[in-house]
Amino acid sequence: MASEQFAALGRARVAVTLAFTAHGLLAAAWVARIPQIKGHLGLGEGAMGVALLGAPVGVVAAVRFASRIVARWGSRGTTVAGGVAAALSLVPLGLAWNLGALVFSLLLLGASLGLMDVAMNAQGVAVERGYGRPLMSGLHGAYSIGTLMSALAGAGAAHAGVPVAPHLSAAAVLLGALVVIGCRGLLGRSADVRPGPADGRAGPARSSSRWPLTMLGIIGLCSFVGEGAMADWSAVHLREDLGAGPGTAGLGYAGCAVAMTAGRLGGDRIVARFGPVPVLRAGSLVAALGLAGGLAAGDPVAAVAGFTLFGLGVAVVAPVTFSAAGNLPGVPAAAGISRVTAVGYAGLLGGPPVIGFVAQGVGLAWALAIPVVLAGLIVLLAPAAATAEG
Repeated sequence: MASEQFAALGRARVAVTLAFTAHGLLAAAWVARIPQIKGHLGLGEGAMGVALLGAPVGVVAAVRFASRIVARWGSRGTTVAGGVAAALSLVPLGLAWNLGALVFSLLLLGASLGLMDVAMNAQGVAVERGYGRPLMSGLHGAYSIGTLMSALAGAGAAHAGVPVAPHLSAAAVLLGALVVIGCRGLLGRSADVRPGPADGRAGPARSSSRWPLTMLGIIGLCSFVGEGAMADWSAVHLREDLGAGPGTAGLGYAGCAVAMTAGRLGGDRIVARFGPVPVLRAGSLVAALGLAGGLAAGDPVAAVAGFTLFGLGVAVVAPVTFSAAGNLPGVPAAAGISRVTAVGYAGLLGGPPVIGFVAQGVGLAWALAIPVVLAGLIVLLAPAAATAEG
């Protein structure tokens, strides 16, 4: 029996790794085609900016209800359903004929990815608990690899002149099949219930869990504001403030993304050795000091190094935070993760516009100090992640 359980756990680990990879592939499948979509629809910068809000708004809206859906369908069913729905949403996205259709398609994509996000993280927590050692950082690393693979595939399709609609339709078929086939080994409904100390069943969130969940949500928000800022503003800072060339300007976010992926792939061993709280503190200090130094230097090379160190420092924040939320006593994993995700993704949605607003008054370099301050706040709030030890 023990060998059968271990084999099932091994299959679940492979399946949840594929789920995280598929999530990254789905999230980035259309990103490289944004210029073609924008040009085809004749959208201006402002209209395209409104459209780009569709996906994150869909994510934030969906994760608020994700725990209820997981309670009804189970994390395995919700992961598959969310992934298939996300894949199908790529079809109307490629066929969008006006701004409204584009916004609707992105809302659907974001909502589907949001449901899948919460459910697959709940599965990841269950598998991690079964192994008795950290695994979440590596799973999030698989997501990062998925986004990179999808972005490269999209860029290749665009370079080859493949029209957007056939490209995204083919991606929908392939990625939908990957979700259905790859997730067959996920754990069943029993994985969604964490035995509690009193009655052996995980019940509704206790009042004593609200404060830790709030703190974990703030930690996630602090990290996601920084990630959003790197994605939306690093190239602008390098190009317009520091006079870097177009190629160099793109290296800011590239360095951040590569460092974050590498940090996540190696993060589990570090967390297992030193514990989640010390690693969270050390990583956040690296992020804060690295970004602060890069901004203060006023040099493109130093700025790229600062953005890269920021990505390395915050790499483990999301995995550790989700693991901690999924391991709070008396709280179903999906319920804890959905609450933390809702707060964290609000930072991803609202952070970049706030930085842009602040930059109008004090300049972008000073506005990018906001992620530095927030990374320092993570250092203070890090003890909230102690439950990531299981």
